[in-house]
Amino acid sequence: MDYYAIQGLRENHPGWALLRADHAPLLVAFFAAAFIEPNRRNIPRRELIDALEDVLFMVRDEQGEAAFPRSAAEYLDNWAAPEKAWLRKFYIENQDDPIFDLTPTTEDAVRWVQSLQGREFVATQSRLTGIFALLKALVQGSETDPEVRLALLEAERSAIDAKIEAVAAGDMPVMTGPEALDHYQQLRAQAQDLLSDFREVEANFRDLDRKVRERIATWEGSQGELLDAIFTNQEDISGSLQGRTFQGFWDYLMSPAQRAELSDLLEKATKIPTLERVEGLGEIVNLQRDWLPAVEQTQGTVRRLSSQMRRLLDDKVFLENKRIMQLIRSIESNALALRNDPPAGIVAQIPAQQAEISLPFERPLYKPGTQVVIDDAVALAEDTEVDSSALFDQFYVDRAELQSNIDDVLGQLQQASLGQVLDVHPLEKGLAEIVTYFQIAAETRWAGIDESRTQTLSWNTGAGARREATVEHVTFVRPE
Repeated sequence: MDYYAIQGLRENHPGWALLRADHAPLLVAFFAAAFIEPNRRNIPRRELIDALEDVLFMVRDEQGEAAFPRSAAEYLDNWAAPEKAWLRKFYIENQDDPIFDLTPTTEDAVRWVQSLQGREFVATQSRLTGIFALLKALVQGSETDPEVRLALLEAERSAIDAKIEAVAAGDMPVMTGPEALDHYQQLRAQAQDLLSDFREVEANFRDLDRKVRERIATWEGSQGELLDAIFTNQEDISGSLQGRTFQGFWDYLMSPAQRAELSDLLEKATKIPTLERVEGLGEIVNLQRDWLPAVEQTQGTVRRLSSQMRRLLDDKVFLENKRIMQLIRSIESNALALRNDPPAGIVAQIPAQQAEISLPFERPLYKPGTQVVIDDAVALAEDTEVDSSALFDQFYVDRAELQSNIDDVLGQLQQASLGQVLDVHPLEKGLAEIVTYFQIAAETRWAGIDESRTQTLSWNTGAGARREATVEHVTFVRPE
């Protein structure tokens, strides 16, 4: 890092800006108490406002109301603004209240301030042991010579055999109290660092997706190239260094055998006699419980990013109206161009919601309804010789039976006209059946009505009279 790089961080880094703020002590103390010390993420706005109000009440009680004159809600919104970016404000599905979480840069700044307080006991032996273990794993795992690899494994086996013989002979060295405390503090520190890394990993995933979305917003190529860019983004997210390492951790944590072994080791660690007076020793049993929500949230971020990218494939507006999509991309491109250098004044206006007001005097006065007189007198007909038999001479046309007639004829022929169907199954109820046949032909795609041609259909009435009807030509086709 040179002078200009450090100067750039001083001017642009949100963590540095937090430490330079006038109310930095309040920020660091509140963020540590609300997020880091209880290891919490995604706190609802209402709950975070209540916690900040309690802190502001205690500070104002000592320094006066002028120390922090604004409300807790205003402070939170200001800290989450893009120019500060100390908090991340977002919404989750099916919830109207926004959610707040620390940004990775804010957590780094708060942890750095916490480290300035110093420690009563500094772990050095466990760090050196860890360095040796990592160095040996790096060198041995990268060795490609089989003879060297076998020699290293045989040396490890000889050392293990020597330890087995010593324990069998009664020589069993036990870790001393300082050594146990040294390893315990190193364990707690690495576990906390791992939890803080999840915020940064999730932020890196969002940055990766944002860059690809910016490329799509300014896309000027063909639709096929755009789809290729979308699928490439899917591979970039899962195939990036962050994606591969995180997936490896997820697979390790999801292994039942590994989880059982980790739980057993954590349980045994709480029963070590030399650590029984250590404060918060029982909390290490909950390491897995603390890891799982954080990992699940990061995994959920990856799933949401993938789901959002898939939804771009279903953009019907792009397929139906290319001009609209070009306008939208133009707006997005201009927004990206103005993001770092916004123009002065009002850029765009959106009309606010308004309530429809109905004044009492605008309502009409009450008007009594008029009574309707109904003449319910029934006049009896004097003609008693009316023939009522026509009321009982009704008949019903069974559509299913007519469809069966069509299927029967099409079972022998590839296609048949309505006349051919009637040759096999003559009309029994006259014109009503013809109308039903036409209704069937109009509602199915396996029939056609040719208006340019006609056909004459005939039938016999119950009295023996013959009737004919000239209608449009109907053809039925056997379904494939």
